[in-house]
Amino acid sequence: MNKLVRLLIWIAVSLLGVVALLVPALKNNEPVNALWLVVAGGCAFAVSYRFYSAWLAAKVLAFDDRRATPAVTRADGKDFVPTNKWVVFGHHFAAIAGPGPLVGPVLAAQFGWLPGTLWILIGATLGGGVHDAVVMFCSIRRDGKSLGQMFREEVNPFLGLIAMISVLVIMTILLAVLGLVVVKALAESPWGLFTIAMTIPIALVMGFWHKGGGSVRAVTIFGVGSLLLSVWGGKFISGSGMESWFRMNEVPLAWSIIIYGFVAAVLPVWMLLAPRDYLSTFMKIGTVGVLGVAIILVMPTLEMPAVTKFIDGSGPVFTGAVFPFVFITIACGAISGFHALISSGTTPKLLEREKHIRAVGYGAMVTEMLVALMAIIAACSLTPGEYFAVNAGATKAVAQISNPVERSAKAETVLAQLSKDTGFPVTPAQMDKLAKDVGEENMIGRVGGAPTFALGMARMFHRVLPGEGLMALWYHFAIMFEALFILTTIDAGTRVGRFILQDFLGGLWKPLGDTRSTAASFFSTLLLVAAWGWFLLQGVADPLGGINSLWPLFGIANQLLAVIALCLGTTVLIKMGRKRYAWTTGVPLLFLTAVTFTAGIQKIFGTWPAGKFGFLDIARDRAAKIAAGGTPKQLKDWQTEINNNHLDAVVAGFFLVMVAIILAGSIREWLLLLQGRKPLTVRESPYVSLPEPGAP
Repeated sequence: MNKLVRLLIWIAVSLLGVVALLVPALKNNEPVNALWLVVAGGCAFAVSYRFYSAWLAAKVLAFDDRRATPAVTRADGKDFVPTNKWVVFGHHFAAIAGPGPLVGPVLAAQFGWLPGTLWILIGATLGGGVHDAVVMFCSIRRDGKSLGQMFREEVNPFLGLIAMISVLVIMTILLAVLGLVVVKALAESPWGLFTIAMTIPIALVMGFWHKGGGSVRAVTIFGVGSLLLSVWGGKFISGSGMESWFRMNEVPLAWSIIIYGFVAAVLPVWMLLAPRDYLSTFMKIGTVGVLGVAIILVMPTLEMPAVTKFIDGSGPVFTGAVFPFVFITIACGAISGFHALISSGTTPKLLEREKHIRAVGYGAMVTEMLVALMAIIAACSLTPGEYFAVNAGATKAVAQISNPVERSAKAETVLAQLSKDTGFPVTPAQMDKLAKDVGEENMIGRVGGAPTFALGMARMFHRVLPGEGLMALWYHFAIMFEALFILTTIDAGTRVGRFILQDFLGGLWKPLGDTRSTAASFFSTLLLVAAWGWFLLQGVADPLGGINSLWPLFGIANQLLAVIALCLGTTVLIKMGRKRYAWTTGVPLLFLTAVTFTAGIQKIFGTWPAGKFGFLDIARDRAAKIAAGGTPKQLKDWQTEINNNHLDAVVAGFFLVMVAIILAGSIREWLLLLQGRKPLTVRESPYVSLPEPGAP
């Protein structure tokens, strides 16, 4: 095929992507077929990977395929292992794909489908993919060192210390929110909880079987088969003698996740963590692929408008205007600082060649972009009334009532007010039918995003394969998929966090930094789990469901971590003599800094009721209500909200101050480098050439 034909094909693909976005966006209050979004996403994926990632690889980073990677130079058969790039891709995708691409887009759907879709496509291709690839490149050139270690060496030691502290605190919030999403998905759901609980013994059997010499094929067949059997068997738990074991409310469920996080992080990796991650990779990639096919076959209509009135910040799901909150609500689906921890963690220790960074670093990010796009479609394919009945904070009061008669009476009042406030009608009968269809007692006030994604996913699967009772099976399969999706990040994140914490504590007292010490590992894990567990319990106790306060903190923390990573990337590009390309990291850095600091300041100081989201002003409002008097339950709930909002304000303020110091220090370093007052010296590992093909 000659160059002209190829050029015309790619021009056609680009134009098709633009048209696929413009046609539905310009429709005025008309139904929109979700297939338009699928086409737009596919075109964005193809064009960005084919051209932008190739240009980054060839010109900006200049991958050297003859340079040995740390997987080769430091191969030890344990941490540094040369691995096929597609195997690494699976590992990397499983590690980075947490709740962000599933939950963030679902929550952002309250703005309509268009704002979230635009940010997902633009943010991932021009920001997230660059962020992940640059950090991975920096780590591979430095023997697989972590983000904090590289910052200390390439920028300066003081900023490296600040960065390490910031990373630890940010990880605490991220892990707490991961746990909260799982709690919201599995609370009062014996079917879902049974399925997830069964993954633990399944993983243990897989671990011991493989350790004892079992073949990978046999272990895989057992694991996947047992997992699917657990999904089917969970339907028989309700009404059985085991129901009381698995119908857990949010507080004991949160404690269970905290205990699991501790145990998974301290057990040998082969025993529980590795087999669960292996199962998760199969389920993540397989289910996402099937969901994509289902969307193409079903071609669902987007019931949610392109843009809703809630772009002004008055949304019932979470408060905050579309700018800047759509950019921090959709975290991993567009750009995620958490990815920097993986890109400078396990992944650079596995890649055989520098050129594989393109497929693994950039490629996995734009693949996650497609997952986020599917989440937008799943949420917006529900009727707006159903969407808000499930997600609005005000409906949480219905979910907290266990008595069916009382719950029904409360639902009628709450849904009537919600219909009036949103302009999207929904009735108790409609929600009762929805709950019955998916095998749950109640679907009102199931905040957190995960149940909504599962509903949309189940409906699409049911339209492809309809049948009596199958809607409930698809829903609980989706819940299991999401919980497994997220738990993988919790246990892996806790283990990574423990290593970072031990590195920090080792600077205070050397024995605590010994990762081979059982006592030091237990102590560090206990500290980290206690920290994120405490925040998780605060979110569970929040009368508004926790997601309203913790998810903005999650978004702020995650994007500020990306700011830190992009500061490192920009510094390295300047020191490599490629300052003319520094805009590739500098532009995303400037944009993220602007939106994240704006969001953080608004979340701390925003006024009530004009902004309806400021932590401090909400606390003052609740204090005034307490002073005016109320019922014992109201007084308790208001005091809880005061405590949570004061805590959130302090944490958000801490994040902003620490990252501001890092940003200011980085800018100072850039000026010194650009003015020639500091030498352009990069601290890369010594160059080692790979042997020529066929050489002994």
